[in-house]
Amino acid sequence: MADIEVKSEIAGAVWKILVEPGAEVAEDDTLVILESMKMEIPISAPEDGTVKSMAVVEGEAVVEGQLVLVLSV
Repeated sequence: MADIEVKSEIAGAVWKILVEPGAEVAEDDTLVILESMKMEIPISAPEDGTVKSMAVVEGEAVVEGQLVLVLSV
């Protein structure tokens, strides 16, 4: 199995985490929702896999390119 690092594409705050480690996800499933400038920006799964680990918590500020979670595919 390979691991994929899922990163933030924009600076903002982690508004809602929709998955937890061990969760099976499909490509394009929303994993985390960021809030930036009063807009909700979803972070989606790049492909089918299992959430291996989370690198953020709700309410945490993130920068562009920051690791959000790791998927095992």
